Amino acid sequence: SKNKNIFPSKSVEKNTLIPKFLFSYHLSSFPKNFQISTTEETSHDMVMKIITFSFLICLFSKLQGHCKSDINLGFTLPLSAPIEYTPGFIGKAYIMETETSSRREPSFKAALTMESSEYKGRYLCSIQVFFGDVRVWSSGHYTKMYVSNKCIFELTEDGDMRLKRSNKRVGWRSGTSGQGIERLEIQSTGNLVLLDAMNMIKWQSFNFPTDVMLSGQRLDVATQLTSFPKDSTMFYSFEVLRDKIALFLNLDKLKYSYWEYKPIENKTVNFLRLGAKGLDIFDDNSHRIGRIEQPLTRFLAIGNITGNLGLYSYKPDKGKFEATFQALSNTCDLPVACKPYGICTSSKSCSCIKVMSNGDCNSNEEEWLSMKRLCDHEMVELEGVTTVLRNGTEARNVSKERCEELCKKDCECRGASYSVSEESCVMYGVVMGVKEIERESGLSYMVKIPKGVRLSDEKSNVRKWVVGLVGGIDALVILLLLSGFGFYYIRKRRKSLSQPQPQLQEEPIAE
Repeated sequence: SKNKNIFPSKSVEKNTLIPKFLFSYHLSSFPKNFQISTTEETSHDMVMKIITFSFLICLFSKLQGHCKSDINLGFTLPLSAPIEYTPGFIGKAYIMETETSSRREPSFKAALTMESSEYKGRYLCSIQVFFGDVRVWSSGHYTKMYVSNKCIFELTEDGDMRLKRSNKRVGWRSGTSGQGIERLEIQSTGNLVLLDAMNMIKWQSFNFPTDVMLSGQRLDVATQLTSFPKDSTMFYSFEVLRDKIALFLNLDKLKYSYWEYKPIENKTVNFLRLGAKGLDIFDDNSHRIGRIEQPLTRFLAIGNITGNLGLYSYKPDKGKFEATFQALSNTCDLPVACKPYGICTSSKSCSCIKVMSNGDCNSNEEEWLSMKRLCDHEMVELEGVTTVLRNGTEARNVSKERCEELCKKDCECRGASYSVSEESCVMYGVVMGVKEIERESGLSYMVKIPKGVRLSDEKSNVRKWVVGLVGGIDALVILLLLSGFGFYYIRKRRKSLSQPQPQLQEEPIAE
């Protein structure tokens, strides 16, 4: 799924490995009470029957010899879902695996997968490549294929790789029919390829990058990696441009960069290649003009939550991949460190710009991002803040007052950044990536707010809080003093009452 993190969640998956066969079957997230309502079978019996059924598939399918890194024409593999829809279900049938000469690093595996989706009763079906437990490529990254009960992988006799539903309808295909394909292979680099009789590549997964770039993979200019945050309309992209490589935040028609790397001497970029020493940048003559150096790099990936770019190496002692380089090391430099209309402070916490009439800073992201056109609004300057976003609509040689006017007249403008030294104004259609900076930086940031709405003054709020606290303390002291006096008076009175009173002696009566 596009929203799945590059590292799998702990816990929910259970592997049933079948040695010496071409593929193994993997089941996940069966509920403890999973059973067919028309029988009296226990959940354990049901799961064991499914695993046994999976083994029989392995036994009687077109499987020969030990685990191999290729499969031939005519191969077909079905993968079935549980009889009853199961949220959190993940099913994998590993069909190929690379041979590794070293036990210190995991192998690449290609698998047919089924995963429960946001649509109840439907599963996502895709071909995926895994590096150990990390998913590094998926046929469903851009094009989603949903099935109800069965997903079928097929390498046809005429060389077309397909995914089909139970009704035989094709949901995804490589489009390589009639090109002389002989076999499907997974290479030592993790590249999934279709080869002809001359071992020429006719189709490869490296030509369809997702959110991960593997060591040995090449990205040409105008290509990109993309990462999709869960439950959001925005996405991140890592793009190769002629003058730089950059990370972008994409939202509808809006597109802003938040990290850039330019080669030395402003040379023209032609392509990138990820190698063991890091990410290399080449010009039109295939000369290296830049490098983000990081030894033993195995893959590059964009985080689908933060949008950060990382280079990952394998740590044998820990048995997992770790980021040894990150493009953005400061939390406040990330575009989504805080929600829209939030400010990332120097303490890495979030403060909210209250621009809505109800002052609700906890509204969901979609509500903030889908605000109506701001045509009849006012501009207010926020001191000591700026935005990490770049590439907005820019106007040069203008004053700050003119910058305010330009944003006010543009109904799509929601915020603007002004630089005193460059006399430049950059306008944005979204208020995101705002962070706290030194007040004497020569930068100012302005946001558009509805008329009649006042921004909350954080200092004023602090003062009110302090005054209220001091007043409360004074009242508490007075109350304690009064209580003390009252207690002292009551105790003294009780003490006096408890003491025996002197009795008057009667005088004798004279006779």
